[in-house]
Amino acid sequence: MNDLPLTAATASVWIYWFIVGAMSWRVRRRTRRLAGVVPEQGIEQAMWLVWVPMVIFWMALPMIAGSSRAPQLSVPAWAREGAYANLRGVAGVVALASLVATIECWKRMGRSWRMAVTPGERTELVTGGMYRSIRHPIYTLSILLVAACAIVLPTLPMLAVALANTTLLNLKARNEERHLLDMHGETYAAYLRSTGRFLPPLFASR
Repeated sequence: MNDLPLTAATASVWIYWFIVGAMSWRVRRRTRRLAGVVPEQGIEQAMWLVWVPMVIFWMALPMIAGSSRAPQLSVPAWAREGAYANLRGVAGVVALASLVATIECWKRMGRSWRMAVTPGERTELVTGGMYRSIRHPIYTLSILLVAACAIVLPTLPMLAVALANTTLLNLKARNEERHLLDMHGETYAAYLRSTGRFLPPLFASR
């Protein structure tokens, strides 16, 4: 594969989801339960009906584009020329940077990381690092990663994946906030007031 931006995006996505799979397996092994790995809430179960195929497409589309076996799914000729070619290069770097920043967020979450909301479980509230000003930095970085992939591979299927991922993460973030508010009460309410959902607030009291 001699398309460096596509290589960067492909590697970032595959490493991202490989780590998610490894962390899910670790949670399952530590707790000996599927709680926190497989969704228990009805709303998250419904989201997974879209999420699972979306992730499969997200991982597959860059691979297919790099194989040249499906020209209609490959990088369009116009995207390899002029200013857009430079934009693709920047997007490839952004994809790698998003992965690195996400790994840092995962490390900061530690044992509190879960793939799905676990009703009744009280995990530690993480507020350091990027979490100091953003409630869902992992989701912010996932949106940035999928946007970078859509710039690198500007095809309708990849754009649909980006739209689906962004929509699902917005729904999941709001659902998690309701859960954490129930679990942590006023502590989380104060955290809500001082942070932004996906971006730092312009004015946040500390």
